[in-house]
Amino acid sequence: MPRSLVLDGPRRLRLAEQPSRPLQPGEIRLRARLSAISHGTELSLYRGTSAFTDKVFDRGLRAFVAPHAGSAAGYPVTLGYEMVAEVVEAAPDVTEVKVGDLVHTGTPHQEETVLDVAASLAATYPLVRLPTAERLERALFISLAAVALQAVHDAEIKLGDAVSVHGLGAIGLLAVQMCTLEGIQNVFAVDPDPQRRQLAARFGATQVLDPTGEVPTGLQVRELNMGHGVDVAIEVSGSDRALQDALASAGLGGTVVAAGFYQGGAAHLRLGEEFHHNRLSLIASIGAWGAPDRHAPLWDRRRMMATATRLLYTDRVSVKGLLGRTFAFGDAPAAYRWIDEHPQAAVKVALAY
Repeated sequence: MPRSLVLDGPRRLRLAEQPSRPLQPGEIRLRARLSAISHGTELSLYRGTSAFTDKVFDRGLRAFVAPHAGSAAGYPVTLGYEMVAEVVEAAPDVTEVKVGDLVHTGTPHQEETVLDVAASLAATYPLVRLPTAERLERALFISLAAVALQAVHDAEIKLGDAVSVHGLGAIGLLAVQMCTLEGIQNVFAVDPDPQRRQLAARFGATQVLDPTGEVPTGLQVRELNMGHGVDVAIEVSGSDRALQDALASAGLGGTVVAAGFYQGGAAHLRLGEEFHHNRLSLIASIGAWGAPDRHAPLWDRRRMMATATRLLYTDRVSVKGLLGRTFAFGDAPAAYRWIDEHPQAAVKVALAY
């Protein structure tokens, strides 16, 4: 019987058996090959620090509210949205994919998935058919590449702009490469981890900066950028301290794009400093939870995912060196414990089925 991964509460993971069922019209059956663990969204749920721990997001109101009486917010919950799988069965009316195809889907960590194709194509992370089976690990990064691409689009970067990217996890390292593709004059990559800074330099960052040094990040940027702040700062770590660094790095009238998944308060933000005095624009970047693309209807989620896939599979954006460790799916609880205890030890961790 196929198994799925269930989170019953903070740091309480288990593997649960789920019975298979016959396909309905429009459905396909997927057998998992690889899936990746999100260091941001998933780990915040795992640790119990997410906004969803004690509230629910009401899509009608577009607001976080207390859960209804008798219901619990957050748990139990499935985890995962970076799945690479093989189509092993398809209903007769399905034409988009066929048996034997490899696909990426925004579905949870589980050995088998039954998917309504039409619903998946309309989802936040719609089904993508992979162009090749070679170097399958590239497909693990399609969802994250779409997040990075969304941030770069929201930044509305111009040819010749100076840009800083704060947080060099998988999304940040992908964003660094996308900024260099845009022909940016200077790309400053900021992260406290020296190995991640080395990766950013290899991926084309003009300068790599340590935000924990004696000189504040914003002043480091200005020293290297002819005395000016950057035109655009992109924050992707989800840290309020890094968001403050992004605000401090932007120049007069600059733009700061907040693409991280933040948790809790924001004790390190100092809005009376550069944010106020440099008249900055702060933009939240997200493609999930029913938020339309700022360039809709020209851009939608399928186009974002297709573009992310094309960037990865033409090697215009590289993931070499990003997959640090792979666990067997049966050891998934140990994988989450390992990331929780060693958050900087690997940029990306995968589960193999």
